[in-house]
Amino acid sequence: MFEIVMISPEEILYQGKAESAIFPGESGVFETLSYHRPVVSRLVGGSVFIDNREYPIRRGLMGFSNNKATVIVERNA
Repeated sequence: MFEIVMISPEEILYQGKAESAIFPGESGVFETLSYHRPVVSRLVGGSVFIDNREYPIRRGLMGFSNNKATVIVERNA
């Protein structure tokens, strides 16, 4: 398990622990699991999946370090 927080300008979309998160990265879809190596990525339009729960996004940024993911997104209008 790892900590993850995903926010948009309007609200906190998710905050808590997760086993898996899948992101629509600029270079392709990728997944993070516990103790993933540090990474920073731009996100493109698509969906973020946190433990199989879907969050449609327009674009965003994500970072993973010290077993914690921070995700900032712009949601679809």
